[in-house]
Amino acid sequence: MFLSTFISTLTAHVLGLLLLVLFVAFLGYCAYVKCVHLKYDHIPGPPRESVFLGHSPILLRTMKNDGLVHDLFLKWAERYGPVFKINLLHHVLVFVSCPETVKEMLMSSKYPKDMFLHKSLFSMFGQRFLGNGLVTARNHDQWYKQRRIIDPAFSSLYLRSLTGTFNEQAEKLMTKLADVADKKTESHMLELVNRVTLDVIIKVAFGMDLDLLEDRSLFPKAIETCLQGMVHNVRNVLFQFHPKNWAFVAEVRAACKLLRSTGAEWIHNRKMAIQNGGDVPKDILTQIIKSAGKEESMTKEDEEFMLDNFVTFFIAGQETTANQLAFCIMELARHPDVLEKAQKEVDDVIGMKREISYDDLGKLVYLSQVLKETLRLYPTAPGTSRDLVNDLVIDGIHVPAGATCIFSSYVSSRLEMFFENPLEFNPDRFHPDAPKPYYCYFPFSLGPRSCLGQNFAQMEAKVVMAKLLQRFEFALTPGQSLEIRDLGTLRPKGGVMCTVTHRNHRGQ
Repeated sequence: MFLSTFISTLTAHVLGLLLLVLFVAFLGYCAYVKCVHLKYDHIPGPPRESVFLGHSPILLRTMKNDGLVHDLFLKWAERYGPVFKINLLHHVLVFVSCPETVKEMLMSSKYPKDMFLHKSLFSMFGQRFLGNGLVTARNHDQWYKQRRIIDPAFSSLYLRSLTGTFNEQAEKLMTKLADVADKKTESHMLELVNRVTLDVIIKVAFGMDLDLLEDRSLFPKAIETCLQGMVHNVRNVLFQFHPKNWAFVAEVRAACKLLRSTGAEWIHNRKMAIQNGGDVPKDILTQIIKSAGKEESMTKEDEEFMLDNFVTFFIAGQETTANQLAFCIMELARHPDVLEKAQKEVDDVIGMKREISYDDLGKLVYLSQVLKETLRLYPTAPGTSRDLVNDLVIDGIHVPAGATCIFSSYVSSRLEMFFENPLEFNPDRFHPDAPKPYYCYFPFSLGPRSCLGQNFAQMEAKVVMAKLLQRFEFALTPGQSLEIRDLGTLRPKGGVMCTVTHRNHRGQ
């Protein structure tokens, strides 16, 4: 009896002490949030919905209603100016569309990638995702070593040699579209370009032929699942703790594991083949392994970074290019005058040739303008961010250190102050002789951390679009959504459903 009473009393005391500790911790957190508010509340911005959650409820409600948070950021930029802040718990995000500060922070290596995003992308729900790869590495020396190893694989000389592979894979898409045209069926253009760009990156980077246009591989689904998980992981820190989300969390973890285990197997097999003097393809993976072999020291951590970059290539090397192509097809179908002009240029430069050369790509000037204008309206990677390590005055506003600065290419590219009639699709903005505003168009970011694969992506996009324009007419299926879906990257919500017909080349 005495022991039972003693245990009950002790338990009550422990619970009471625990509640007291939690209450004191809560009061401490409240005081900390209040201090953060006092430190940054002089910066313009929309009113908070919650003292603690800040603007999180607005963002989560927008996502729940299938809205686009980037349109919300655009509305706030138009209302509050080139510098405004929002709060997420104790985090302060300062959105900047001031060109001088974009230049200052993105062109310099002294402003690290932001810690919050790094943690959110390093792993998802406990499963390593992008880790410390090129996109996420915060330590400059760590990042620079990886960039030094990978750079040779993206040299202009090496990219020139990939033109044949781009042609080969794009031809498979043309064959698929010819079949669609013959059968007079609808074509899901986003799905098709997704599969062909994944085929390209797997072939040129890893020497594998998966032929995803015909085979229902797990990879496209795994990538989409990872992207969906990424959005929830970044924008809702409590997502994984709600029981109704546990099944999806498990799917995301499995998708991350699939990409990483596949990468580990492919990298190991290639290393063994190189060590054994086997005949290996001269692809990006071989280039990277050989470059890494020239380094003075390669640790087990460096090997893990290689796997991080494998996943990064899978995601960034196909997803963003596919989305750009889909948006481009959508806008060309909506603008017959632009489509006709682009087709005429392709006819003049390419004619009826099946093999598009590297030199041909340089002559497709108007098509380049079309692709750039597509990325202005639809930057598939909509922005980037940096931690502010020192106080900074931005457009006359003092911003204390400790905030995260957000640079949104989506917002800047749609502001009237930078682009006249910004919502109009007008490729002439990028005519070689047209005046161009600086540091407000950065779909591949800027400076030392700009996208390593941007030339690769634009070469691939040009080859695919040139062949499509050369051979087919396409029209959007009526009634589909032309809105944007946000999966961290931006993609057409309706999938760009098209009817496709063979072009009639009169006189040729």
